[in-house]
Amino acid sequence: MGSIEFFIVALNLIIVFVAYLSVYPKLAGNSFNRISFYDIFASGLALIIVGSTYWDTGQEFNLIVGQVNWFWFTLITYGLIEIPVMVWYFKKNKVKIKIKTEQKH
Repeated sequence: MGSIEFFIVALNLIIVFVAYLSVYPKLAGNSFNRISFYDIFASGLALIIVGSTYWDTGQEFNLIVGQVNWFWFTLITYGLIEIPVMVWYFKKNKVKIKIKTEQKH
């Protein structure tokens, strides 16, 4: 992994850990809907920061299984970092995922 990929992974780590250790406990608690809402901004922040540097450059990033552009590298590595942290947070805070189904009468 080159220094560019390392920077993006480090950025994703920082954003995920700040979100789950500081922001989400204060603003979202154990509400799945609030966590999801704030996570759009957290992941979007990573995409904006990386995109502001690599948009339209044609730069390719090594994702082990192949070369991808900045968007997919950032999004996939963000997801891979976030999933175990999210599972830990959900268990620790007893977050319940409620799926509302439409009832017909």
